[in-house]
Amino acid sequence: MKLIEALTNQHINQPLKTDKVPPIWLMRQAGRYLPEYLKTRAKAGDFLTLCYTPEMAAEVTLQPIRRFDFDAAITFSDILVIPHALGQKLWFEKGEGPKLGTLDIDTLNFNLEHLQPVFEAQKLIRKELSNDKALIGFAGSPWTVACYMVNGGGDSKGFDSVRLKAFEDEIGFQKLIDILVNSTVEYLIEQVKAGVNALQLFDSWSGVLSEQQFDQWVIKPTKDIVQRVRAVYPNMPIIGFPRGAGVKIKSYIEKTGVTAVSLDTSVPLSQAQDLQKICPVQGNLDPMVLKAGGETLRTAVTNIKTALGQGSYIFNLGHGIDKDTKIEHVEELIRLVRE
Repeated sequence: MKLIEALTNQHINQPLKTDKVPPIWLMRQAGRYLPEYLKTRAKAGDFLTLCYTPEMAAEVTLQPIRRFDFDAAITFSDILVIPHALGQKLWFEKGEGPKLGTLDIDTLNFNLEHLQPVFEAQKLIRKELSNDKALIGFAGSPWTVACYMVNGGGDSKGFDSVRLKAFEDEIGFQKLIDILVNSTVEYLIEQVKAGVNALQLFDSWSGVLSEQQFDQWVIKPTKDIVQRVRAVYPNMPIIGFPRGAGVKIKSYIEKTGVTAVSLDTSVPLSQAQDLQKICPVQGNLDPMVLKAGGETLRTAVTNIKTALGQGSYIFNLGHGIDKDTKIEHVEELIRLVRE
């Protein structure tokens, strides 16, 4: 598997053995830009039904592999299935995104059985995937999941209210983070049992934190998760995605022990090169560049390949693919990466 080779390449300052052609997959590669996804989504009726129906979740996971021949499939699910399995009410409002019920930390009780549909889907996916394709499992990192749980959904103000709560009730917030760490470890270990070849931790809101809070609520919980998963599966590659972390990414890599780091669009390629001396990197094409296509896309892909081509890296976006992206642009991206 090219993806696993890139993640486990011990000579991180040397080109990949596979003719410098990096593995490629895209965050949200299974999604609304694909007509086949929309058809399956309509059949499911609602988003959570799609996530919790193994055959449908497997189908939408495999759709972009069949169409584009990506080097990896990422399990179709959502980071908020963890709070759902903890007993917090979860639903999705059309045009507004996820909504969660009132949080009562004392009533949270993790039910791994609730997530069995995810593991069943992964078994189905792994069975159909060819041996040269990697299957990625994932979870939301504790800080990001806690943001949604405390806030009851998204927050355009950068979850200021959650950061304030973490200051005002540090003991209570630490209790929530500990619950999420324990649940996430169980969830990830079970995904490995189901057949995934690599794991990714999404910390989508890590960029809103100060250095002190970043260390407390991002680095420490992530380190705990990595160590506990590795205690069971020592060689399991784990990709960390501390979106928006900027100059704190280097500390994140060194202190958490992640195998590789996924970089968002804001990370300069010069910084990516420096990070590549520590571990393999993933990313960081701007989804809007992919949406624009044409010469803008060609130039950006060339720049990334030139900057990162002498080390171990995985080609990806800096965030999820936009729902209005043209299929032809994705086809062109793959051709440019592999040419």
